[in-house]
Parts: sequence; structure tokens; C-alpha cells
Amino acid sequence: MQEFKRIVLKNGMRLILVPQKESLATLVAVLVEAGSKYEVKKNNGISHFLEHMCFKGTTKRPGAIDIAKDLDSLGAQYNAFTSQEYTSYYVKARNEVFDESLEIIADLYLNPTLQTEEVEKEKGVIAGEINMYEDMPQRKVWDVFGELLYGNQPAGWSITGPKETVKKFTREDFAAYRSHHYVAQATTLVIAGGFNEKGVVEKIEKEFSGLHRSAKGAKLKVIEKQARPKEAAFFKKSDQTHLVMGFRAFDAYDERKYALQVLSDILGGGMSSRLWQVIREDMGAAYYIGASPDFYTDHGIIAMSAGVHHEKAKAVVSAGLKEFARMKDELVSPKELARAKDHLIGNFFLSLETSDQMGYFYGGQEVMHMKLKDPKKVAAKIKAITADDIRRVARQLFVNKALNFAVVGPFRKDSFGKLLSL
Repeated sequence: MQEFKRIVLKNGMRLILVPQKESLATLVAVLVEAGSKYEVKKNNGISHFLEHMCFKGTTKRPGAIDIAKDLDSLGAQYNAFTSQEYTSYYVKARNEVFDESLEIIADLYLNPTLQTEEVEKEKGVIAGEINMYEDMPQRKVWDVFGELLYGNQPAGWSITGPKETVKKFTREDFAAYRSHHYVAQATTLVIAGGFNEKGVVEKIEKEFSGLHRSAKGAKLKVIEKQARPKEAAFFKKSDQTHLVMGFRAFDAYDERKYALQVLSDILGGGMSSRLWQVIREDMGAAYYIGASPDFYTDHGIIAMSAGVHHEKAKAVVSAGLKEFARMKDELVSPKELARAKDHLIGNFFLSLETSDQMGYFYGGQEVMHMKLKDPKKVAAKIKAITADDIRRVARQLFVNKALNFAVVGPFRKDSFGKLLSL
């Protein structure tokens, strides 16, 4: 399948090379172990805010406009994002300007000036972003769900942080956070696409020579504690009820994740899935409905999400729970199992068609310290899953004490409590 090379540079930074000779473009992406789970309460949101600040000016490019002009002149696609586990900066451009892309990414990552004036201006931008997400109930419900599961610990906090915290950040806060987390051994660089491999490692070592090896800031381990089903509601006079219902699962290193992925596809992975057929086609109760797992370094979930008519919300919850229970009680048929595997693998391969998608496939594994698997090996793991594997993992996870339900809409807490039982 796709060949790749993993190299640890002299300073400890990890490098993943994914050459694709047929590709017309190359991705250059930095991934650093500095996400919201590396924060404490008083600096919640700093990982995300720092991501913004790296585009506001560097020692070589003093203003945001200087960075933007140089990237636009390459005809590049560029951006950054922050998750719970890591932050990433990337540039994707035609192969002929690879050297320039590499130099700009290194400059952004290594040399942000973090000017106080820019910090103060960006606080307004961040506040606007937080407000935007508050106005998006389809997203807001996931924040409510995360807080319900994990409460007052990093895994339960918003990645953007609260506005009250964001407005207090200073230049010194960003500098201190960078010094603890933006270090060589916590940094992965991914190069994927049609770049010329000759001399590429030497170029990278030169551009990232300023990245020093020093102690890496740790993160708090997620605490999982639950004895009965839990419910959370965020009251909003919306035109639609948005809900998330699911169970605590396991981390990204657990081999049971492949069985859970197949289970999720059967449950809610497309228009032929059980939830789609029951809730959208039979009941006509929802526009969007699906189920998926999420795996992190020390926790995980399996959840269904839906946008439903207010008056049918309780019926949808009951129908969803019935489908979860079926996974425990019945063996999946050979035909349905084969369909789910084909659908899952087919979509997985389609998701890797471009250089940036392939780069992040490997980079995401590396930044989370996983053993790198190529797409063929992942597909083989999925193909090996049996109906017994699926029922076994369902019986392990789908229990009342691990059930959680979050809703955004015209409902109060305890509106659904009596329904929440398998």
C-alpha cells in the first residue's frame, strides 16, 4: 500500500515522510502535543488561542498580512486547528514550492512574536468564535455531552475555553505555555505528497534547528467515574432538538476499537444503517442521524447524534436505546456484517485520496504515540472482526452505569430521565 518513512531527528523531533509520486501537491504539517487536555482551569483555551497567535506575526514576518501574502503567493491552502490532544499547523501547495512551504511553517511554529497589541485584538476574535459556536446547537450539544461525562477536568472543558479566561491571557502566558509544550520531543512533522525526497531531511533539520530539546509539560489523566445513567440539558428556543446519547468506551490503543468501529457502522454509519432506517425512514423524526466512536489517549466514547422534531425527541431516545440493546442481545447477520465492513473500509480508503488526508492519517497516529499502521493493515483489522466480537464489545460497553444523554433544545434537565435505561 502506501509507503512511509519514520525518522527521529537529532533534536528529538519526529518526521514522517509519505512520498506520493503521482501527487501534484505536498502537505507540510506540524503536529504538537499541546491540546486542551494539557491545560489547567486557569488557562483553559490557551492552546487554541496560541494557534491563532502563531499567524499574527513572526520575527521574519512581523505582521499577519506578511504571513498571508507569502502563503497566498504560493497558491497554498493553509490553516491550523486545535483538538483535545494536539495542535496542528499546515500548508498544502504545489510541489514546486515545497521549500518555501517548509520555511514558512517552520517560521510560524518557531518564531511567533506574540505581540501584546495583537493578543488584545485577538481576544475579540476568539470571543466571536465562542459566540458563534454557542449559536450552533449541532455543535453545542457535543460540548454539553463532554461536560456531562468528564465534568471539571480537561476532557470536560471546551477547547476554546470560556470568555472570562480568554480575556485574561497575556503575552507572558503564551510564552510560558510554548516553552513547556512546543518542544522537540512533542513535535511531529509530516511531509506527504509529490515532493522531491533528495535532501529533504537535511532541509528539515536546517529549518527546525531552533527547536530545542527540553522537558515536556504533562497532562492530567482522565478520571472516569459514573454509577448510573446521566442527563444534561441546555435550554434553547430552537427550531430543532439536537441530542447526543452514548456510552463510555476505551482509549485509542485498545484493540477492541475495530469491533466498535464496525458496530458503529451497523448502528449509524450511513443510509442503510439501523438508526437511519428506523429514525429517519420509518419514523420520519430526524434529518440527520448517525453513530460513531471517538478514541483519545486515555478515554473514548461511542455515541449516536441526531437533530429531531421536538415532539418526537422522546420517541427517538427510546428507539435509539432499543437499537443499542439489540447489539447486545442479537448476533449481527453475515450479510449485515459484510455490508458494514465494506462500507467502513470503502469510506476509509476514499478518505485517504489526497496528500493532506494521507499525511494526517500517519501524523495523527504518530503524535498520539501509536504504532504506525498503513491503510492495508487497518483494513485487515476491520475485515477480521466477527459477529461475536461485536456482541462481546456491546455487552461490555452498553450498560446503564455508562449511559449518558445530552440535549440542546426547549427541554429542562430530567425531561428524559425516566427513559434512560437499557
